Amino acid sequence: MKKQKEFQPSLQEVNASVDTSGKRTLFKKIFAFFGPAYLVSVGYMDPGNWATDIAGGSKFGYQLLWVLLMSNLIALLLQSLSARLGIVRNRDLAQASRETYPHLVNICLYVLAEIAIAACDLAEVLGMAIGLQLLFGISLATGVMITVLDTFLLLFLINLGIRKMEAFIISLVAIIGFSFLAEIFFAKPNMAEVASGLIPTALSNEALYIAIGIIGATVMPHNLYLHSSLVQTRKIEKSSKSIWRAIRFNIADSAIALNMAFFVNAAILVLAAAVFHKSGLFEIAEIQDAHQLLAPMLGNNLAPILFAVALIAAGQSSTITGTLAGQIVMEGYINLRIQPWVRRLVTRLIAIIPAFITIHVFGERSTGELLVLSQVILSLQLGFAVIPLIHFVSDKNKMGEFAIGPIIKTLSWICAIIIVGLNIKLVAEAMSDVFYSDTLLLWKILLALVCLGIGWLLLMTVFYPLISKASFRSKVFHDEPSQISTPESIKYKRIAIALDFSSSDKKAIENALSVGGLNTHYLLIHAVESAGALTFGKEIEDMESEHDKQHLEHYIKTLKGMGYFAEYQIAHGNPGNVIPEIVNDFDAGLIVMGQHGHKGLKDFLLGTTIDKVRHKVKCPMLVV
Repeated sequence: MKKQKEFQPSLQEVNASVDTSGKRTLFKKIFAFFGPAYLVSVGYMDPGNWATDIAGGSKFGYQLLWVLLMSNLIALLLQSLSARLGIVRNRDLAQASRETYPHLVNICLYVLAEIAIAACDLAEVLGMAIGLQLLFGISLATGVMITVLDTFLLLFLINLGIRKMEAFIISLVAIIGFSFLAEIFFAKPNMAEVASGLIPTALSNEALYIAIGIIGATVMPHNLYLHSSLVQTRKIEKSSKSIWRAIRFNIADSAIALNMAFFVNAAILVLAAAVFHKSGLFEIAEIQDAHQLLAPMLGNNLAPILFAVALIAAGQSSTITGTLAGQIVMEGYINLRIQPWVRRLVTRLIAIIPAFITIHVFGERSTGELLVLSQVILSLQLGFAVIPLIHFVSDKNKMGEFAIGPIIKTLSWICAIIIVGLNIKLVAEAMSDVFYSDTLLLWKILLALVCLGIGWLLLMTVFYPLISKASFRSKVFHDEPSQISTPESIKYKRIAIALDFSSSDKKAIENALSVGGLNTHYLLIHAVESAGALTFGKEIEDMESEHDKQHLEHYIKTLKGMGYFAEYQIAHGNPGNVIPEIVNDFDAGLIVMGQHGHKGLKDFLLGTTIDKVRHKVKCPMLVV
């Protein structure tokens, strides 16, 4: 039988860290669930949205408001499905995909998801840099470099706990909202004309490009991964009543948060339409131009300051959630956990490189076009997140009574068809322009092959779950317990064994038994090193600690059945600190540790425990 890879809960550092039980009043019950959608909503008002809204408002007036409204309704539906998946299945979208689709499909989906996150982070980098430039007069390149420093802000916030992170994000959202409330007051748009923009109209090819950018900027694929994970930060009872209550409260949370995001986006588009389009300035696509013209056209010097402050707040808030999404995608699709600051730095560097190239080659005035392009890229990737999501929440075998009904399923597939259909139309028009141009034949062939590959992937995401008999793997938090054989040698009376629930556990235990024996007292040690454990220590009651306890109890039962005297102890915190304390208190004659299976660069990325432990224990160490 094929060995299963180790499964880790989504965002393990904060998984099930907010207790929702025992809330007596309705307000406290609602408040316990509110928060995840606000972290998601900041992605709907990031600097990429600003660029598409400004471009759409200045060029087409209020005409694209209905696209914005439609996008918001689609986003509300899809985010509610994403939340449902996380609540019911305890899987984020990436984990569910990895357990359903073939390996090659998952690799392709992972690559597309990373491209989408890089495109989103590019918008956040440029947006924050532009905001700093507008507010403090520094160069755009300098602003881009400063954005590297926020790499460590996420680490600080997540160590404070998910509730404090949510409070920080909500405060930034409030700054954005109040700023644009004031901007609309200064602009005084004609409300009858604004209302007319909510009526659907036909779109030209140029308007379609902006409209697809608006859809990509509003219904962002990485937010679907993010939401399905964030709802798992709430600890809920696994009863039908509690799960339905969690679903309802999260839908309410999403409705409030996303409508706030719609207000911000609509305010930006209305502001551009009322100030620029009405004055005949149809080509305002750069955020810098919009900022520069606000003061003379509105006759108010406060307007551009509020504009810049809101832009910085939007960039900073969305960069935090974008990083979380990157961690979820990496861990979910390829089951790779690296140190959070490394993940953050890599994501930011990937975004900074194209930003620098664009600024250096095309100048600072080209950032608006790059921002719009980044949102179109998001839209093109959206179908590959939406289609699997609909499959997962429709599956009655896995969702049970919580599977979506025929009406919601129909609406969901209509949304998916709209998104994919618009993208196919855009790609077909772009392909037509390329093939009728003077582009080299080799590039035309490569482009055709890429399109064929994307078409194959789209068909696989649609049809594979329908025809495949593969079921989701059972919930496994670590490798299967190892089989332990009986050794002969007896030397030590008290032996401590540090375990990490990897393939090295078998060797560690058997080597300990070989140098001990039936008369030796064995202590099995495992350190829980999640952010929750680092913060709350023994007080933490998360999913990881519970499953670690079950795993250790299995080993103890096995050893006692073989005639050995053994017990276990779970530590919470940095393994390099807590393991030596337990070993020394146990007065061990020997500590046995398994090799961690990596060296060199991986030690730098993933960390190592053995070197830290060997300097602090008072007994010999056996590394196997």
